[in-house]
Amino acid sequence: MPAIVIVGAQWGDEGKGKATDLLGGLVDYVVKPNGGNNAGHTVVVGGEKYELKLLPAGILSPNATPIIGNGCVVNLEALFEEIEGLQARGADTSKLRISANAHLVAPYHQVLDKVTERFLGKRAIGTTGRGIGPAYMDKVARLGIRVQDVFDESILRQKVEGSLKQKNELLVKVYNRRAVDIDETVEYFTAFAERLRPMVIDATYVLNEALDRGEVVLMEGGQATFLDVDHGTYPFVTSSNPTAGGASVGSGIGPTRISRAVGIIKAYTTRVGAGPFPTELFDEMGIYLQKTGGEFGVNTGRPRRCGWYDALLARHASRVNGFTDYFVTKLDVLTGIEQIPVCVAYDVDGVRFDEMPMTQTDFHHAKPIFEYFPGWTEDITGSRTMEDLPENARNYILALEGMSGTRISAIGVGPDRDQTIVRHELIPTSSQTEAR
Repeated sequence: MPAIVIVGAQWGDEGKGKATDLLGGLVDYVVKPNGGNNAGHTVVVGGEKYELKLLPAGILSPNATPIIGNGCVVNLEALFEEIEGLQARGADTSKLRISANAHLVAPYHQVLDKVTERFLGKRAIGTTGRGIGPAYMDKVARLGIRVQDVFDESILRQKVEGSLKQKNELLVKVYNRRAVDIDETVEYFTAFAERLRPMVIDATYVLNEALDRGEVVLMEGGQATFLDVDHGTYPFVTSSNPTAGGASVGSGIGPTRISRAVGIIKAYTTRVGAGPFPTELFDEMGIYLQKTGGEFGVNTGRPRRCGWYDALLARHASRVNGFTDYFVTKLDVLTGIEQIPVCVAYDVDGVRFDEMPMTQTDFHHAKPIFEYFPGWTEDITGSRTMEDLPENARNYILALEGMSGTRISAIGVGPDRDQTIVRHELIPTSSQTEAR
């Protein structure tokens, strides 16, 4: 049976949580393959709003086992705080599992994140300050601490000492901060050991065995394509690979076992943090999209920058990820807008680009060239088929499909789980899988 990947096709906050939650009742495992507690999801179930940060959105699906994959970085304090918050609201978190190979966010990662952002000044990236980048830096530098290390104090201490030898020099001599105490750091991690132990598994083995049994695994990427450290708008990116290829690495599921890659994309575009954004709005319409769409960060509450749909981004994301389907979210937010612009090309210093420019310099200077589509005023939140939509809303979706390089298989018309139009099933049947 198939492994399915859900990936954000813009700069994050596209509604991946809703898509994961919608499919969660149809799958056996939901895996978060990258990111940390900087990669939040908002899920609305039965009118109740859940803001998830580190936990997979599948935690709210009663039939699915949620797994934090090896590609994630885990803040243990934030993990248990989030678990307790869900339990207080009656949610069952007992099935949650964590890969033994996932890396941990240490308190000193958060300190470094904040002081380095301040040190960068105008060149600051706009991180959440939660230590995600420094934790990934340690992982790549082979100075990281993994979940499994918490259960062996001797190894844990060696790794903490190795990591802090350099960092304390940096904190004291460059940033004028006090050195981090090794004993305090070791005690911080070991305090979580017994509570953590029942959750920890060999996720690669568990997930591949599940696929061998014919079960369905859904991988929900954090952040999004244009925040990918390789394929995004570098350096204004995250520190992991939230593209479809990264989902394979971050879960331990081989790429040949992935049968469906679903891109989640808003009917307009948003971005949090610094970095280029060709269709960004700086007028009243930008404020309208922000307020109507509830465009404020799940983790930080920061207002999201808002702009129109960008077909060049959509096509590029489709290529990078090999999308089989698009799930367009928040179509209802556009209701009442008389004319809806869509970016169909860029103007870069008088030169037209019909695809994303190759260089960072050109992308920074890109100005959108728009095509305009007539809007609609009818309430679409009760629509459940394409035929239920007003003609102009249908035409808008079909136009986006033609421009974006991938079929649109689902459309969100409201925040709740059931406020979705499904044109094509996102989970292939066994016969579809065999045909591939």
